Amino acid sequence: MTMNDESRQDALDTSGRRLDQIRLSGITAMGYHGVFEHERRDGQTFVADVVVHLDTRRAAARDDLAHTLNYGELAEQVAAVLSGEPVDLIETVAERIAATVLASGIVQAVDVAVHKPHAPIQVPFGDVVVAIHRDRTKLPAAEPYVARPVTEPEPSSRPVPTSTATFPVTTAPGAPVVASGAWSDVPAAAPVVASGAWSDAVAPAPGGFSQGPDGPSTELEPVPVGEALVVGEVVTDFLDQEPDGPVEVVLALGANLGPAQDTLRDAVTDLARTPGIEVRDVSALARTSAVGGPEQSDYLNAVVLAWTTLAPRVLLRATQAIELAHGRERHERWGPRTLDIDIVLYGSVLAVTDDLELPHPRAHERAFVLQPWAQVDPDAVLPGLGGGPVGALAATAPDRDGVRWLALDWLTTAIPAVSGDTGAVPAGPEAQDT
Repeated sequence: MTMNDESRQDALDTSGRRLDQIRLSGITAMGYHGVFEHERRDGQTFVADVVVHLDTRRAAARDDLAHTLNYGELAEQVAAVLSGEPVDLIETVAERIAATVLASGIVQAVDVAVHKPHAPIQVPFGDVVVAIHRDRTKLPAAEPYVARPVTEPEPSSRPVPTSTATFPVTTAPGAPVVASGAWSDVPAAAPVVASGAWSDAVAPAPGGFSQGPDGPSTELEPVPVGEALVVGEVVTDFLDQEPDGPVEVVLALGANLGPAQDTLRDAVTDLARTPGIEVRDVSALARTSAVGGPEQSDYLNAVVLAWTTLAPRVLLRATQAIELAHGRERHERWGPRTLDIDIVLYGSVLAVTDDLELPHPRAHERAFVLQPWAQVDPDAVLPGLGGGPVGALAATAPDRDGVRWLALDWLTTAIPAVSGDTGAVPAGPEAQDT
């Protein structure tokens, strides 16, 4: 059984014209979803039908896959959701599939039907189907699927990947469209033989947020002296490519260890001194309660608006280097930190990769980012899933009550430190109640 014409909805573009469709029917995988123990233990067959609504004319005119949806990769993604992390409801499975499809900036709407033909029902039946329609005005109630790297015992025997398993990365509508999600081979990197060399390691962090598969965030951690470095072939995608001109970026800064205000002021200076970054404005400083993780001191948070000519991943490495220069360490998951810098926005890029997601996937629900951002740029808009006017998002963010105050002149005026400080709101013109 597949999604029929009655269950499908037409989707329109911004001019009111009907969008084109790509349909995938009968994607099948073994899954372990359900509320009963035997469903989680034994598994059963799940089937999904997907109808993607988009404009295919540009791809057809250029005969170029880069300008449309790779339905082969989409089918793999859908099957991965069906067979992936178990949940109680197929409604949740449908939302995950819809979120995964809409993570591509060229897709305007999606219809998803999830079938559970072997549901534990005690009367004769043909099928159980949950069908949903999601678009940019009615967003999915789930996060997109992102493939996780698989650790194998003998990495030297594995071939270098020629394609990524993650959902195709695309830019937002109206932005330049580039080949997305594809790896391109470049000459093998030379061996690095030096103490203090760096390797990529994923480590999420709380009271701000980090970018990486769990955060998402890729952080840089030192390779211990004497340990062998793996020499391999470098692979890149468009997030490694420099933009044609300056790109607007939004960076979120946070700290709650040591002299937090001084650290954040120094971090702003470090950003301004970094080649390829031009700081154009800095928000008020927010004192906020920690979100997630262990019990810990309040944070100081600020938002920096800047222009950059750095590629997204190069910018990520630059911010990580500044974190490390200020003693960033990770002794506890989601624990306190001396400095956290996250890329909230990079132009109009919408990207979901293993090490970087743009815009930041939780920015839309974090008042400690939204309130300072709205203060420095009242007309700001966050693109992507869950996005919208930043001021409106700040007013409804789940953690909005955790923002204690905003200090306006924090770059030049000392305010009470966060670390070890349990005092009340500072008085004077530099503070503003929120």
